[in-house]
Amino acid sequence: MSQFRIPGKGRVKHDETVMFSFDGKSYEGLRGDTVASALLAHGVHLMGRSFKYHRPRGPVTADSAEPNALIGTSRGGGEKEGRFEPNTRATVQELRQGLVAESQNRLGSLAFDFGAVNDALHPLFPAGFYYKTFMWPRSFWDKLYEPVIRHAAGLGRAPTEVDPDRYASRYLHTDLLVVGAGPSGLMAALAAARAGVRVTLVDENPEMGGALLSDPGVEIDGQGAWEWLDGALSELARLGVRLMTRTTAIGYYHQNMIGLCEKLTDHLDEIPANAPRERMWRVRATRVVLAQGALEKPLVFHGNDRPGVMLAGAAQSYLHRWGVKVGERAVIVTSHDSAWYAAFDLAEAGTKIVAIVDTRDTPREDLRAEARVRGIEVLAGHTVTGTRGRLRISSVTVNPVEAGRVGDPRMIHCDCLLMSGGWTPSLHLFSHTKGSLQWDEESRTFLPGRMTEDCHIAGAGRGLWGYAEALADGAKAGAEAATALGRAAGATTLAVAHDRPGTGESHKELPTDRKSSRVRAFIDFQNDVTAKDIRLAVREGMRSIEHVKRYTTNGMATDQGKMSNMNGLMIASDAVGKAPPQVGLTTFRPPYTPTTFGAFAGYHKGATFEVTRATPIDPWAEANGAVFEPVSLWRRAWYFPQGGEDMEAAVARECLATRASVGIFDASTLGKIEVAGPDAVEFMNRMYTNPWTKLAPGRCRYGVLLGEDGYIRDDGVIGRLSEDLFHVTTTTGGAPRVLNMMEDYLQTEWPDLDVWLTSTTEQWATVALNGPKAREVLAGLVEGCDISAEAFPHMSVAECRVAGFPARLFRLSFTGELGFEINVPARHGLALWEALMQAGEPHGITVYGTETMHVLRAEKGFIIVGQDTDGTVTPEDAGLGWAIGKAKPDFVGKRSLARPDLVAPGRKQLVGLLTEDGAVKLEEGAQIVLDPGQPKPMKMVGHVTSSYHSATLGRSIAMALIEGGRDREGETVHVPMPEGVVRAKITSTAFYDPDGDRLKL
Repeated sequence: MSQFRIPGKGRVKHDETVMFSFDGKSYEGLRGDTVASALLAHGVHLMGRSFKYHRPRGPVTADSAEPNALIGTSRGGGEKEGRFEPNTRATVQELRQGLVAESQNRLGSLAFDFGAVNDALHPLFPAGFYYKTFMWPRSFWDKLYEPVIRHAAGLGRAPTEVDPDRYASRYLHTDLLVVGAGPSGLMAALAAARAGVRVTLVDENPEMGGALLSDPGVEIDGQGAWEWLDGALSELARLGVRLMTRTTAIGYYHQNMIGLCEKLTDHLDEIPANAPRERMWRVRATRVVLAQGALEKPLVFHGNDRPGVMLAGAAQSYLHRWGVKVGERAVIVTSHDSAWYAAFDLAEAGTKIVAIVDTRDTPREDLRAEARVRGIEVLAGHTVTGTRGRLRISSVTVNPVEAGRVGDPRMIHCDCLLMSGGWTPSLHLFSHTKGSLQWDEESRTFLPGRMTEDCHIAGAGRGLWGYAEALADGAKAGAEAATALGRAAGATTLAVAHDRPGTGESHKELPTDRKSSRVRAFIDFQNDVTAKDIRLAVREGMRSIEHVKRYTTNGMATDQGKMSNMNGLMIASDAVGKAPPQVGLTTFRPPYTPTTFGAFAGYHKGATFEVTRATPIDPWAEANGAVFEPVSLWRRAWYFPQGGEDMEAAVARECLATRASVGIFDASTLGKIEVAGPDAVEFMNRMYTNPWTKLAPGRCRYGVLLGEDGYIRDDGVIGRLSEDLFHVTTTTGGAPRVLNMMEDYLQTEWPDLDVWLTSTTEQWATVALNGPKAREVLAGLVEGCDISAEAFPHMSVAECRVAGFPARLFRLSFTGELGFEINVPARHGLALWEALMQAGEPHGITVYGTETMHVLRAEKGFIIVGQDTDGTVTPEDAGLGWAIGKAKPDFVGKRSLARPDLVAPGRKQLVGLLTEDGAVKLEEGAQIVLDPGQPKPMKMVGHVTSSYHSATLGRSIAMALIEGGRDREGETVHVPMPEGVVRAKITSTAFYDPDGDRLKL
């Protein structure tokens, strides 16, 4: 048994030992220990070094707000196993067999850190020193300053191996989410669950109970705290409440969306096969109760950061939860009643309480009486002016304070100093909702104010102290939530004996007899921010607390200011000479506690890092040797090589076969949106440049979509199926963007329109048939529609059956040939494809991929949005002025088209390019100049947007955006290439069948 472990005490399993190591030394802990509690049981307080000065540091808390005891952890296989994690809080990392832990931020050993030279040179590194140094000489920056800064930057070691763990994610809908399973949270969950509400209760700790776990002496409803807790949890389970431990609410978002991170295997000795390490929950709750309790504040005095100096509440937790005494001789320094209770508990457990130093002149008499019974010296109206001890505190200096004057010092020997500056409600999640905070002058803290979400705050989270008040307030919050959900509920009042209510005073720095320049009273322990740093920031012009934060880095550590924000605010407000609410509070941002990248990534790792969508026809393409390319989120067949062909040969064969006979193409990835409703045609008129009113059902039209700036955002063929139903196609990558844009306008600009928008991209599988034999292949498979040239002309659409499947049949072409696009329900896509392949076999049907599609459309001069446009191209620039409904009163982007810069001469316009040597293919993106002999830098007049070798034309072709391009048709331009400057002639974009005769077959 270790020296500071109390046999049989706490909630750990004393009959089950767990072996682990810290900085290479083996230790023995108990099942249920954290790394911090196990090390403290062995008398080890030194667990880390501070970031800036490399000062020795030990744990100051017993929970997730810990700023000091950050360690690197790995499993028994070490870092090579890939499970190394830096910046783990020793106060929350549960022991597991073979856990390997190491200290951080040290140069050398933890006991002898060469980086501590920074501490000796601390006058050279005040707050904001980096804004004033490293300026001269300039040449030193690259060779000296930057390398040194980069080497010093960062906290802990980044993992070097690939993370082998799995991470999961889930969605959850619940009537009531209760965050925090302390007294208030438990009662809120009980009250709501008893009323029949579907409740989810979450807590970041391995077991529920909150403060009750550290206060077993309290009696609730005639039972001991732990006995009552067991009963309450059993009842919650019987009522069907979802109980989630090791689960942190990391963020509170709009419309009661709460992010939860659940740790699943970090505490296990062995990881079950395929078990995720963590799971991210996205919870949508109808109501929320925040019962997160309060955070104990440190006191600010010289030497308050030494190992062995910790919060009184933390010492109480180590005692009752883990059965560990944090020292043999303790001094308590406090401005709040709660530390007295911690002193009494420690004294009963065998720790010698040398003195209780209370900054208040008149602490409660009942507390003083209890101290006298235990033989504890009480020093009321005293301050702490310093501590001693290199790697752990060995003594503390206290002084009386009378009428603001600090008296003579007295040194008291101790091995731990337990402090309490009072408590701050935990309002981080509430602040995420943009709810307002109100300053309470009596308690000198911020309390929740105006609510922006459907939530309730209970217990210490709204400034209530004592178990009776917390339990009653939790029951009230749960009953109110249940009532809001339409359930009859009542709040139960429980009798509480041995309650521990308390009050206190709030301080800035404690009074001292030292010169202010020599006081090192720390506020942000991790970043080494002191009280005089805050005052320096104010002197140098920082008046806003946000500016003070960034100038000093106060509150920017991994605890996000949980230990430092309020003390920093009190000191800043004193320095500015304004009340705290006038100085303001820094912004709390998600996540509430540090969260792994893996938890956010979830399943998006390795092969599933990016979602790859495949069409119903994808398996056929893979089985038939397709080479694939990623297009947006889709995997698409690029080309189909045969007999050892390279891409150029395969594409040439596919192009020639399609133009000569018939080609088949999987177009399922095209975006598809249904626009339906009585006002569908009006909606289309407002969204697209084209007019739609006179488009008859059964006909199609090419549509152009602009942004408000007048530039092309998307395009596609749109079919009118009935008076109130349009089938809209978009580019493959543009579907989500177009749907979002449509929804935005429908909901915010035109809510009066009676229209429904539905994404149908995945509903339909689409097969394109192109070529002069396309009709012959298709005719025998179509039922219910005459597809002859006379009855079904170009740009027609009909609902019919194809190959026995319900279909939407379009006659359109993106190749310049006779073309059809057949849309069938996705589940029939592969069967349709196989039927068309069989029907096309006598005609030599040829499968082609996206590269051939690109070549065929470029031969015809059809654009691809995002390739032949760059976000600054208008319809007129692209040669699509004919698609603008000039008689329409308005459409998205119409006003911008009249801007002087959009109608000015000399704008870049889309044109064709033919190289003088037809065998030379231009590079896409290549810049274009008019005079290759001009001095550098040359004036670029445009760039190549598309470039291919055309087997049909027997030469290369290209499209380009060139200043005043259409007016330059016939001129020669020059394109610098790696092999030399290439001459090319500006032409029309229609290289093949410019009159469109082949579309009319």
